Amino acid sequence: MTAKNTRRLSPKKLLLSKWTAAIPRGKEKHFIVTKLIPAELPAAPIACVEIEAIYSRRSFAIPWRELKDASRWLQGWV
Repeated sequence: MTAKNTRRLSPKKLLLSKWTAAIPRGKEKHFIVTKLIPAELPAAPIACVEIEAIYSRRSFAIPWRELKDASRWLQGWV
């Protein structure tokens, strides 16, 4: 990941944030963060986020830092 493809994110502000998959699969393009999954260590704020596809309502957990990769996720609904 290059510095050009990364963005700064605050884990505290991720809940209910909106994301667009850079490479959609099926009709799943737009997602919303529905849950913050806490880390096992108290020093780390969160480990993962649960995102839900708007179209299909399918949800899955991903490491929250994956959202920093602009080649995979775009912030907002584009």
